[in-house]
Amino acid sequence: MDTERRLPRYSAEIRDRAVRMVLDHENDYGSRRAAISSIAEKIGCTSETLRRWVKTSERNGAAATTGGDANARLKALERENRELRQANEILRKASAYFAQAELDRRFKP
Repeated sequence: MDTERRLPRYSAEIRDRAVRMVLDHENDYGSRRAAISSIAEKIGCTSETLRRWVKTSERNGAAATTGGDANARLKALERENRELRQANEILRKASAYFAQAELDRRFKP
């Protein structure tokens, strides 16, 4: 028996491109299965192989097909969200402080 590991026949770029093609053009076909069959035929792999690539990509999330750019954007948005929450908290406290000061001023003789 041959215990040697087989090397992948398709590069990661080809896999990513094929998955993107399926996801982008899925609406042009009657079903996802039709899209996978058509695109698999064009790139020269079996439809089952491409179906597994798509399934794996969906399981791994959008980061698998969009690259690091989406991760960087997500981190930037999370940072901005955190800063806005801090600013809102400061404004809420300042508002409460000035409202209390206004009430105190009204009742002093």
